[in-house]
Amino acid sequence: MPGLGASFGRGGATNTQQDLANSDCIVIEGSNMAECHPVGFQWVVEAKARGAKVIHIDPRFTRTSAIADLHVPLRVGTDIAFLGGLINYVLQNELYFKEYVAAYTNAAALVSEDFVDAEDLGGVFSGFDPESRTYDESSWQYEPEEAPHSGSEQPAEAGQQERSDQHPDVKKSDRAQAAGSGGPPIASKPKRDETLQHPRSVFQILKRHYARYTPEMVAEVCGIEPAVFEQVAKWVTENSKRDRTTAWVYSVGWTQHSVGAQYIRTCSILQTLLGNIGRPGGGILALRGHASIQGSTDVPTLFNLLPGYLPMPHALQHGNLDEYVADAAGKAGFWGNKRAYMVSLLKSWWGDAAQPENDFCFDYLPKINGDHSSYRTIADMIEGKVSGYFLVGENPTVGHPNGRMNRFGLANLDWLVVRDLQMIESATFWKESPEIETGELAPGTIATEVFFMPAATHVEKEGTFTQTQRVLQWRHKAVEPPGDARSDLWFYFHLGRILRERLKDSTDPRDRPLLDLTWDYPTHGHDDEPSAEAVLREINGVGPDGRALSSYMQMKDDGSTTGGCWIYCGVYADEVNQAARRKPGREQGPAALEWGWAWPLNRRILYNRASADPDGKPWSERKKYVYWDEAAGEWTGLDVPDFEKNKRPDYVPPDGAKAQDALAGNDPFVMQGDGKAWLYSPAGLVDGPLPTHYEPAESVVENALYKQQANPTLERIPGPWNRENPSRSEVFPFQVTTYRLTEHHTAGGMSRFLPYLSELQPEFFVEVSPELAELRGLTHGDYATLVSSRTAIEAKVLVTERVRPIRLRDGQVVHQIGMPYHWSYSGISTGDAANDLLGIVLDPNTHIQEDKVSTADIRPGRRPRGPELIEFVESYRRRAGVPSGRVGLNGRDPVEASAGEGSTQS
Repeated sequence: MPGLGASFGRGGATNTQQDLANSDCIVIEGSNMAECHPVGFQWVVEAKARGAKVIHIDPRFTRTSAIADLHVPLRVGTDIAFLGGLINYVLQNELYFKEYVAAYTNAAALVSEDFVDAEDLGGVFSGFDPESRTYDESSWQYEPEEAPHSGSEQPAEAGQQERSDQHPDVKKSDRAQAAGSGGPPIASKPKRDETLQHPRSVFQILKRHYARYTPEMVAEVCGIEPAVFEQVAKWVTENSKRDRTTAWVYSVGWTQHSVGAQYIRTCSILQTLLGNIGRPGGGILALRGHASIQGSTDVPTLFNLLPGYLPMPHALQHGNLDEYVADAAGKAGFWGNKRAYMVSLLKSWWGDAAQPENDFCFDYLPKINGDHSSYRTIADMIEGKVSGYFLVGENPTVGHPNGRMNRFGLANLDWLVVRDLQMIESATFWKESPEIETGELAPGTIATEVFFMPAATHVEKEGTFTQTQRVLQWRHKAVEPPGDARSDLWFYFHLGRILRERLKDSTDPRDRPLLDLTWDYPTHGHDDEPSAEAVLREINGVGPDGRALSSYMQMKDDGSTTGGCWIYCGVYADEVNQAARRKPGREQGPAALEWGWAWPLNRRILYNRASADPDGKPWSERKKYVYWDEAAGEWTGLDVPDFEKNKRPDYVPPDGAKAQDALAGNDPFVMQGDGKAWLYSPAGLVDGPLPTHYEPAESVVENALYKQQANPTLERIPGPWNRENPSRSEVFPFQVTTYRLTEHHTAGGMSRFLPYLSELQPEFFVEVSPELAELRGLTHGDYATLVSSRTAIEAKVLVTERVRPIRLRDGQVVHQIGMPYHWSYSGISTGDAANDLLGIVLDPNTHIQEDKVSTADIRPGRRPRGPELIEFVESYRRRAGVPSGRVGLNGRDPVEASAGEGSTQS
């Protein structure tokens, strides 16, 4: 995400979890860390024992809250207002780290005089087109210097990239997919006002933008007392100085919103103002729900990225390799080496077939032409555009919001491959889903052929897990997988082998990408298991001498090097599996550099050049971490320096310098094109250059800050199978949020089938306050029915003060309901699926769903069964003014479909 200043790529933490123990203040927001990340939470406990303040900001009181010094129960969906209030507090009271901000951020950059802030346009920025609901970013740009500066992106190169980006058939919203994590190109180096007083400087724009985010406004929007806000502000600022640092921790409680990317941007702005990025005990830590979710985005499993956060080529923007890497030509920072990373990747995949004369097989890569994310693909299934699908370790009929929509999509496939540990609901939906009972689906009319392939668990296979802190750790196989269960590596290797064998005599050019793949991994054992170490070595990359590379700076753009994921280069340095190292902490330094291996280049804190001042000296002795050793002429310290080891702090780039050579010796944010942390994003974000408070798509509250109610660019997937609750509706008067339990895991496929875990959490429940229970006549331990415009579900009632009513300053009381989302009809412990209640609206930057906040009604008793359930939900739709109509196979009204009339609705 451009200018995050705190993350490399999508969610990579700046510091390791272990470094939390060095924090003076830890704010956990958007995460129930103690229950959902209990192993990492040990470092919070250790920090607290050392005297750190711990603040938990969350709608519910949880085990995390119990150990915190302060619990802040803000209204769900209002974090930007809260964080914006902290930014305003820091700026108005001049509590920002002045030297850090002046030297290491874009605070001094001047913005175009055409820019108009959301503060002056009722909540939207200049360039907004209400018809397409997209922004033209041109007015957000910097005011350029009169003449190009050395190391800046030259106008001709910027213009070339602009022309490819501005293809008339490429929607503006698609362009966000084209930059990758290197960020978008900036046309030229900006004019700067080092005094930060110019009215169009980023610093002054930031001050004006957040001026209305006062403690009183925060209280009105978030529903917390001004004194509580003041206490948080005091602790955070007191612990963010030269010799003290504050860390922020978040997880999916932030990302799963229609403004999720901007939640993280707001925090990065705050942490950058306070000087907490790149320093020990600071940073922003993104907690991940699985052991290798970080790895799955690194390598990746996202539709719009290639390994190492290289962007997927766009069909209309990138006709060849030169066009693909044009945005990096002349770019400062390590993303300036994009061609070397990409060519090494292409050589890794296609070996000798990838040569300069054929563009290194660039044409073999698939291209994107818009949003191909999970939910758009499900909609395409319903509309008959997708014939086959692989589900690997995912259970969308339970784990995705709007389970009905997902089941309708799977029911419209020709074939479906499910690889999982259990016979999950996404494999049995055709005979057991709730829509079978209601008559909306019938086994006899579902033509989907399901292939279930049993998978090996993590203890039944070897390989690396990339943890939430970017650390790769090697897992050795403990036991053999039972029966026909196989590892994912085995499955894909042999599937590829069989396909290649069947196509070996093909002369069809479309088969060449598969036939030319390097696919020669050694195998071992009775089942011919491919060598995971050989795969890791291929990911690391090799040089022209056939030896494993030790650094991505060794990668070349001439085809002489390979590398399957450039940020992982070094994990097999010296022909040693660095991820398998297990040196005990007591035998090494505090950064624990010999336990596993962290990308990039084994550094444990990203942007650690910022832990020293512009002259290379530590900001303080207490927070000494990485610094310049004048006598030795190199950077040294506790960690692997983020800078080139011998680049002096006073280094000035010569004219024409590119990539890392174009960064000055005091530019610590080495992945940014200008070496600076962006407090303001002049390009690359779909929904605005500055985070702005919007209400969720489904809210019971009117936006108190702006006329614009919700994110104006949020992504909707319209259809009769994805209806939306109207905001501020008396029919759906309560806010609902979902969460995880320690005893169950995500959609439940790994826990609901186990007797011990099922005994600990035996049934689906919802948490309500005593006030809401009295208001709706709910009884602790009895059933309640929750209903939205999608469906109705039932759950046992847990009446608890852990969820309290939120009282706003205008007198409105907001009741919030908490739902764990682990249950469905399969397993030992069964119940309705919480996610069935939710609709699908998406963050326009990431296409991540907003399922941490929606609306619903709740009433005592069990829900109707069979066709009566459909009529029950229809009655709510009619009262709320939501378009009615039943949905059957192919997304059509069953009556209409049986008559053979009409077409698939969209």
